[in-house]
Amino acid sequence: MTDPMPVIQSLLSGLPIFLLHLACATLAWLAAMALYMWITPHDEFALIRAGNEAAAISLGGAAIGLGIPLGFCLAGSVNVWDIMIWGSVTLVLQLIAFRFADYLIGSLSTRIEANERAAAIFLAMMKIAIACLTAGAVAS
Repeated sequence: MTDPMPVIQSLLSGLPIFLLHLACATLAWLAAMALYMWITPHDEFALIRAGNEAAAISLGGAAIGLGIPLGFCLAGSVNVWDIMIWGSVTLVLQLIAFRFADYLIGSLSTRIEANERAAAIFLAMMKIAIACLTAGAVAS
């Protein structure tokens, strides 16, 4: 049987950094989500509470779209500043994705408020596509 002490020592020495990076990435994600919801013209949570599926799809796409690049950043981060800076870049790109989708199909916020799922699905997929591209760029 092998000695488990080196593994435990490695865990104990790396755990504080792991927790710090995870906490920073989570805070960056939460801040980006809050700012995203503040900037969008509609109140996502009020709409979701009222049963609006389009708002849930759209906000879910934003959550994933902000989380994917942060996850890649977290995997390759050198320090906390990496996470915070790339988290900010991710947010800006998600806002651009929202505006671009709005430009393509028009009246996106009104459509989401009207529970038009097709518009919300398109927006969510745009956000996820931008997130994948951003994640790839962050990882390179």
